[in-house]
Amino acid sequence: MNLAVLSVIAFAVAIIISCVSEINVGFLSIAFAFIIGVGLGGMKATDVAAGFPTSLFLILVGVTLFFSQANVNGTLHKIAKHSVKLARGNVGMIPVIFFFLAAGLAGIGAGNIATTALLAPVAMAVAGNMGISGFLMTVVVCCGANSGALSPLAPTGVIANGLLARIGITNQEWPTFYNNFLAEGFVGLTGYFLLGGYKLMSRNAPAKALKADDALLAHEGPFTGHQKLTLALIGAMVISVARYKIDVGMAAIIAAAIMTLTRAANEEKAVKAMPWNVILMVSGVTVLISILEKKGGMDLFTTILARFSTQTSVTGVMGFVTGVISVYSSSSGVVLPAFIPTIPGLIQKIGGGNAMAIASSVNVGAHLVDVSPLSTLGALCIANAAASEDRKALFNKLMIWGLSMSVIGAFVCWVFFGLL
Repeated sequence: MNLAVLSVIAFAVAIIISCVSEINVGFLSIAFAFIIGVGLGGMKATDVAAGFPTSLFLILVGVTLFFSQANVNGTLHKIAKHSVKLARGNVGMIPVIFFFLAAGLAGIGAGNIATTALLAPVAMAVAGNMGISGFLMTVVVCCGANSGALSPLAPTGVIANGLLARIGITNQEWPTFYNNFLAEGFVGLTGYFLLGGYKLMSRNAPAKALKADDALLAHEGPFTGHQKLTLALIGAMVISVARYKIDVGMAAIIAAAIMTLTRAANEEKAVKAMPWNVILMVSGVTVLISILEKKGGMDLFTTILARFSTQTSVTGVMGFVTGVISVYSSSSGVVLPAFIPTIPGLIQKIGGGNAMAIASSVNVGAHLVDVSPLSTLGALCIANAAASEDRKALFNKLMIWGLSMSVIGAFVCWVFFGLL
């Protein structure tokens, strides 16, 4: 058996294990890379290690450290609580406000998982007080968080843009974000209104429910000096990246250093709270991908994908395949590193195509299914469901939604990034 086939088999095994176990597939991928590269391929260990994405790793560490500091010192929590005070009056608009609040927090750098963790306790409690379906609230919070996840400032956006840069696609950070935001927003808000949100628009919040929410949001107080510094650094980081094209990793590391020097956050807690499992997963899978590229496995993998794709259908196919895998696996840690590198070869094999359209299909397909209770986002919302909520029914509804998104996501990707 040649090395190309062996590398694809190792890659497939890593993906399957990531779907059925809690093992960090990053470590496993690095082990497979050394076995195939050094043990079977005659490569030097240093050549295999050269596949480690040092630049991407540093950017992820900088961004996640800074926003972990902002979370640990209570700044993000306080932003969320103060913003929720806007959710008054018309009951139907409350979930819409949560959607845009989640999108905003995720987009400024908190990322989809941290944002959902911040908002789920408040959002699900408000839903219980106001008589809003926990299912509908989960859909808008998770889709909102995912709609901001591909921002150049957010960890998932950093991962996607780093992977795109490795295949020669640069300066597409904001189109990547816009494409994902539009698709996630369309699915999330359309689903909300069609599945019952339109009925809520005619309801006004009762006084008893408003008092319950006032109690929920009480005792927040004004921003402290350290929190104001954090807000200023977030603002400076957003402006420097968006307006002056400063490298997001450099900006984040400088901001994190300022936070540390001024003792604006507990550094030890912030480091422990960083998503190290995702960082190591992305880095490890990327090392294995580099072996596939060097030993012909990537060409074989793209050949398999090309058999099911045409120039017309490729966006839908990629949206479906990435969605199905992402239901059971990590979107940013496994699916993006696995499929974004296939884009150049896939375009060549099917005779043409738009690289950004295919990349957007991978991004959107992988994330639309994350409302599933098997994903971190869906699980966080179930865990924080109101006492009045039937959690088993909520689990079943979210499971149906998540699985259906692999099909709906394929259609959305085909329409948004293929036809349009």
